[in-house]
Amino acid sequence: MHLHKFEKLWLIVGSGALVVFLLIIGINAFAMGHTPPSDNSTLDPKQVDQTAPFDQPGLKKIGENEYEAVIVAQAFTFNTGGDLKIPKGAKVHFKVTSKDVVHGFQIPKTNVNMMITPGHVNTLTHTFNEAGNYLILCNEYCGVGHQAMGVTIEVTP
Repeated sequence: MHLHKFEKLWLIVGSGALVVFLLIIGINAFAMGHTPPSDNSTLDPKQVDQTAPFDQPGLKKIGENEYEAVIVAQAFTFNTGGDLKIPKGAKVHFKVTSKDVVHGFQIPKTNVNMMITPGHVNTLTHTFNEAGNYLILCNEYCGVGHQAMGVTIEVTP
């Protein structure tokens, strides 16, 4: 079959662009660890209150300027076990699950955005480099009180 020289050129350019695109995606996903938030571990959503670490939700210091925030999403609240107050520059490992329905977990103006499904544990790490108040919002409609579902993280200077 005969191909025109411009057809050959476009096939070469298109194939090359596809290879470059797949290489970039592969390097980002595997070598640099840029993957979606995980939900590799599961639990019984009816037993969340008896399952560690969700039996004691809250913010715990786990290292030098490093914290773990264990949060339970349930109809129309985030159970954080108290105030979420951290210093500027702190790295926070969020560990979140839901007891009842699908909820969202989003912190506007950051890259924190997860879908919280009952029975799954989602984890995500974020470093807060600017002081201020950050609002955690539910961005998945979860019922009639959805609009009131939110909690604030205070990042101190």
